[in-house]
Amino acid sequence: MASNALAANTSSNRSAVATRPAVNNPLVLQRADPYVLRHTDGRYYFTGSVPEYDRVVLRASDTLAGLSTATEKVIWQQPASGSMAGFIWAPEMHRIGGKWYVYFAASDSGDVWHIRMYVLENSAANPLEGSWKVAGQVVTPANSFALDATTFEHRGTQYLVWAEKNPESNLYIAPLLTPTTIGTPVEIAVPTLPWEVIGFKVNEGAAVLKRNGRIFISYSASATDANYCMGLLSADKNSDLLSPASWVKQPAPVLTSSEVTGLYGPGHNSFTVDDDGTTDMVIYHARDYKTIVGDPLFDPNRHARAQRLYWNADGMPNFGIPVGEGVLPNRLQLASSLTRHVGITDTAAIVAGPEAPLASTQFRLVQGFAGPKSVALEAVLKPGWFLAARGGAVTLEPQAGTAAFADSASFTKRPGLSNNQGISLEVARAPGTFLRAGAKLDSGTVKTAGERRMATFFLR
Repeated sequence: MASNALAANTSSNRSAVATRPAVNNPLVLQRADPYVLRHTDGRYYFTGSVPEYDRVVLRASDTLAGLSTATEKVIWQQPASGSMAGFIWAPEMHRIGGKWYVYFAASDSGDVWHIRMYVLENSAANPLEGSWKVAGQVVTPANSFALDATTFEHRGTQYLVWAEKNPESNLYIAPLLTPTTIGTPVEIAVPTLPWEVIGFKVNEGAAVLKRNGRIFISYSASATDANYCMGLLSADKNSDLLSPASWVKQPAPVLTSSEVTGLYGPGHNSFTVDDDGTTDMVIYHARDYKTIVGDPLFDPNRHARAQRLYWNADGMPNFGIPVGEGVLPNRLQLASSLTRHVGITDTAAIVAGPEAPLASTQFRLVQGFAGPKSVALEAVLKPGWFLAARGGAVTLEPQAGTAAFADSASFTKRPGLSNNQGISLEVARAPGTFLRAGAKLDSGTVKTAGERRMATFFLR
């Protein structure tokens, strides 16, 4: 069998992201449990849970950003009664053996908590065409509350990973013998950590990523309110994936609610790559408010969101924080020192080393304050605060409606002075003065080769 699981590679993209359509958050409104597949032809497909929990939808785009406005098609509607006529949750689409399959959870009209895993099948080359039919139920030995199935291939074996109550919501893995039949399940994760058991004891919503000699499985934990968060399992690619001992659970969550960016309950993610084909992306849902009236399950505003996934020197993924609304932020990597980035402390702009928290080195390049061709750099960790260059110094300042602020916090984006794969940032109202990063962050003229390197940054 073949699968859409991402092939192992290491991201190393130094092209200016301005050449590609900008991804804005939220990516898709009111679509929880978002699943994005970038097919081998480069086309993106998106599906997710709809608030009514009554159908499976699919949309497609040539770009990741284009999914926001792509036309959505209903590819399967629940029956009027009986089996699969209750809740319809968390669809995922996979390519296996030359056919398309959608794995999803469904319950019965007479018992909406009788949740089981089902599969749709389509033999057409284009999943938006042809006919989708029910291929069957994935029956587990326990035959209990089961959901959130995902599948991946590794070394010639297709696997299924899912969540099932026994008695709590645990994660299981098994060989996928046919698209609807599994081998013997193995339990690989049980909710025991404090952040996994708030409201409910939950491990669910698995997503698989193969990178850096490891198999990573992200998952979601706790109740589906602001306590919902993401954890991470990993196994060596050479290990026995059907042995519980092969899987290591990280002791802390990898993505949690953020009061700073105003996003709550991030979870049930999928992985894909950006339009460049190499930059890893994590797609997840979250709400933009903390307080929910009534049952969180029936609050419709879990929006699908996207952000870049970064990698630490030890080969582990760094999710950072939910980056908030608006255009996707970047890191400004120094051309003169690739392990360092432009960053901030609580009150200052700095040159940050590799030990700095990811979010402290992320900025949105937004419309500047000195005309439509200018840009400004807004700090993800301090929304409404911007880098400002004045008198040779670079500071972090709150937005102010003054001419002095507009002059100092606005830049013109130029091709990189030492490498045109990067960018340089010229102070908009001071031609010839550039943002520079050496031992510290400053602004000044650029005359030597060394100064040109100091004034060149790669957007990451």
